[in-house]
Amino acid sequence: MIGLECFSEIKKDLEQVEQELYRFVQVENPVLAESSAHLLRAGGKRLRPAFALLAGKTHFNYNLSSLMPLAVALEMIHMATLVHDDVIDVSTTRRGIPTVRAKWGDRVSLHTGYYLFAKSLILISGYDNRRISEILAEVSVQMCQGEIQQIATAFDVSQNTKDYFYRIRRKTALLIAASCQLGAIVVGAPPAWERALTSYGYNLGMAFQITDDILDLIADAAELGKPIGGDLRQGIITLPIIYAMKNSSRAQELQTMVAMRPKSDADIANAIDIIKESGAIDYAARVAEAYVNKAKKALSGLPANPARHSMQLIAEFIKVRNH
Repeated sequence: MIGLECFSEIKKDLEQVEQELYRFVQVENPVLAESSAHLLRAGGKRLRPAFALLAGKTHFNYNLSSLMPLAVALEMIHMATLVHDDVIDVSTTRRGIPTVRAKWGDRVSLHTGYYLFAKSLILISGYDNRRISEILAEVSVQMCQGEIQQIATAFDVSQNTKDYFYRIRRKTALLIAASCQLGAIVVGAPPAWERALTSYGYNLGMAFQITDDILDLIADAAELGKPIGGDLRQGIITLPIIYAMKNSSRAQELQTMVAMRPKSDADIANAIDIIKESGAIDYAARVAEAYVNKAKKALSGLPANPARHSMQLIAEFIKVRNH
């Protein structure tokens, strides 16, 4: 989990966002209300609302009430993608607790995701600035394209780094970039600040996803909140896997295991050993660090203030997170 000190500047505001999230998912239908609340109770980093608030706070015109609908909508969009991912991935746990799918089944999970996304549209419709809805609509389209690409290329060992970056850009980085950009837009930040914050969010999002993919192979399962090797089980070809399939002395053996379905626990353990031995973990960590450095460089275009310092701390933490 990202250190609390990274969010100290917006701690009280994030607590209000959390309260508003719970209030906004309440509906008369008890199953829909409970499944949505279950997602919230699972916790999470609330990174997207946090980035929107921090981006807004880099400007003197910061106002929580104007940013609140955006912050809540961003988290709801993210939650909708998670609950749908769990259906696609047939996941039973997330963050150490049962998924909505595990408790209520696929149909309720899908409709919970639709509901959360629809509620986000209601929130965004309250803004007069059309750019806000246009940016979120375009990012939503791109996110769907990234997910479809992941499904279409599952277990395909011919993938390369270009394919991987295409996918994670759409699945992860663009929404984080939009969170930063839209926070700047809502408070009326200058175009140069908006560009700097968008660049920061994009590069940090890329680094965050690469780090996630590393942790899927090397983290402690209890800290990760789910079994390791999930990507290998689902045929998701991540950066360390791509590197090892190309550079390991046991590349052919690894390719065979990656393409295999289903895989036993022994297969997963063997594949992870090959990946580790190839130097793939260090390679992927260097790539993630390069993105972190780009994100930190983008912050130099912003005024020196506590919000920028918090964003700097988050970038530093991404490099060393272990879950």
